[in-house]
Amino acid sequence: MECEIREWKMDDAEELAAIVNNKKVLDNLRDGLPYPYKKSDAVEFISAMLGEDKNDVIAFAIVFDGALVGSIGVFRQQNIHARTAEMGYYIGEEYWGRGIASNAIAKVTRYVFDNTDIIRIFAEPFSRNAASCRALEKAGFKFEGTLRSNAVKNGEILDMRMYSLVKEDLI
Repeated sequence: MECEIREWKMDDAEELAAIVNNKKVLDNLRDGLPYPYKKSDAVEFISAMLGEDKNDVIAFAIVFDGALVGSIGVFRQQNIHARTAEMGYYIGEEYWGRGIASNAIAKVTRYVFDNTDIIRIFAEPFSRNAASCRALEKAGFKFEGTLRSNAVKNGEILDMRMYSLVKEDLI
């Protein structure tokens, strides 16, 4: 499914809060997001994304059929990894399984490689999140390996999978 990626707007706060205030969405994300997730949390997030250095944090709203359906961002790493970035994303539950995530991943990857000096983008979904792993694979990311016992989420020790796409693979 074709989606649009665009800069965040403060008007997105209410829709964003509705998407993130879902335990099924939060269970696939890193810790740090409050639950319940309120409009004020969304306003804070959007303000932070709009205030970031666009060379270090490249964040977009994901829009499908005119509705905000998710978030995607690429976060530059530091030191010897400064030309590497980590990608994170989520889609609202009612839009799962439509190919929106893989379309957004492909669009943002192309944008980052075309507009920055980043040469490698990686993502680390939980191994149990088969849909996220598939979305990365559909967008051209390569599976590099399993990071065993790499996270503790909701008291459960989880494996994560390492995926990456290198700029030269797209040329």
